[in-house]
Amino acid sequence: MTYYLVVFRSRSETMKFANLLSSYGYKTAFVNTPRQLSVSCGISAKIEKSSLIIAREILNRRQFYTFAGIYYSDNNEYIKI
Repeated sequence: MTYYLVVFRSRSETMKFANLLSSYGYKTAFVNTPRQLSVSCGISAKIEKSSLIIAREILNRRQFYTFAGIYYSDNNEYIKI
């Protein structure tokens, strides 16, 4: 299954981002951040491809000081985009 992880170093910023994305009507879920992505607080926002454009707009418009990146996932392999 293909999806994207939006990774932060702060749980509160992860939740803030996910709530903003949800307020625009896009699905998001909290997931444990894979160990391969050890730069985070332990949870990430999981989004679908259809949410990627609005997610980037939210990240560009708001100040998320602990944003660590967006990772593309395909078969348990994570690639930073």
